Amino acid sequence: MKSLFAYSLLLVLFAGCATRENSGSDTLLSSADYHHSRGNLKNSQFRFEQEQSGTVAFLGGSITYNGGWRDSVMAYLEQRFPETDFNFIPAGISSMGTTPSAFRLERDVISQGPVDLLFVEAAVNDATNGRTTVEQLRAMEGVVRHLKNVNPSVDIVMMHFVDPDKMEEYRSGREPEVITNHNQVASHYGIPTINLAREVTDRIDQGEFTWEEDFKNLHPSPFGQGVYARSIIEFLDNSFHQEPGADDAIQARALPGKLDQWCYDQGILVDISEAQISPGWEAVPFWEPDDSTGTRNNYTGVPMLVSQEPGSALSFHFRGNAVGIAVAAGQDAGIITYRIDQGPWQTQNLFTKWSSQLHLPWYYTLAAGLPGDEHLLEIQIESQKDPQSNGNACRIRYFFVNQSLSGA
Repeated sequence: MKSLFAYSLLLVLFAGCATRENSGSDTLLSSADYHHSRGNLKNSQFRFEQEQSGTVAFLGGSITYNGGWRDSVMAYLEQRFPETDFNFIPAGISSMGTTPSAFRLERDVISQGPVDLLFVEAAVNDATNGRTTVEQLRAMEGVVRHLKNVNPSVDIVMMHFVDPDKMEEYRSGREPEVITNHNQVASHYGIPTINLAREVTDRIDQGEFTWEEDFKNLHPSPFGQGVYARSIIEFLDNSFHQEPGADDAIQARALPGKLDQWCYDQGILVDISEAQISPGWEAVPFWEPDDSTGTRNNYTGVPMLVSQEPGSALSFHFRGNAVGIAVAAGQDAGIITYRIDQGPWQTQNLFTKWSSQLHLPWYYTLAAGLPGDEHLLEIQIESQKDPQSNGNACRIRYFFVNQSLSGA
């Protein structure tokens, strides 16, 4: 069924964008100047036009999860390819950057069948969440390689969304580090990028609109969603302008060597039932918070491995070179100690700067770059806690592992 509502939204957003911009500068900037067209989208175009079916996925955080630009892009694709039966996969989850994306990719995207076109964004959350350069590179490369290992003909579009910190860096003459890192992956794998962070900054500085009155927030207003949608759709229009020829066909693309040998290209989520638990831990089949703190989808009313008892322990055997825990880190989030293969104990505070407001889904990578295949993770609840926390809780939704697979 064609998305009439989304198409109407597209028209409204575009009208608002054009009206406001035309009241500003006499000379509008060109969105094409912020598009880097490495490679092409010929495979997905052929699939949509010639085979009249296609799967399009949207992977990112809250700006991808929320309605707006994504609805408009979906509507555009349905209008551009009216005979095509589309399967759209909305895989945006609030607060999630590349590390969660690399490990949930299998569950949230790949499990739904071969993807023809992926839109991916993590520049906002990777920076906001404090992921290191190494983590950003390993995770973004992991997303790309994992998807291309499953479907070598997949087309990928990488986007960089805007926030005030990125605007400040551009105005200081610096490219934000997270964008540099993501672009390194895009360049290595021939992936086109759309730099909306730079485009929005330049348009504001040009006087076309304002942040305070128009764009309003890193979660864009309807006007801001229109700015995003118009730029992305212009990129797609330019990419799809040439009709496939009679001799064209979908082409598999060979993968280059890895940028980082420890990239998360075989990331998976592992069920909590795989852990061995001591007294003090409980496998809660339908966890609900007992306080008034907010929650997120897939982190309430679901199975959760829970302990609030200092000294309680668990162990988890895994095969892979990286391991971590996905937790609900609320106002009572505690501190754990952990070790790999009976090595030295290390400490991880589970309380985040947002935990007082929300049982926040958070991915803690506890070890990466591990030699060999078989490993043992052990976790204990500590008696000390963060000064801002009111408890010692550890609530595990998943373990996550980068599997060791030959030839990956």
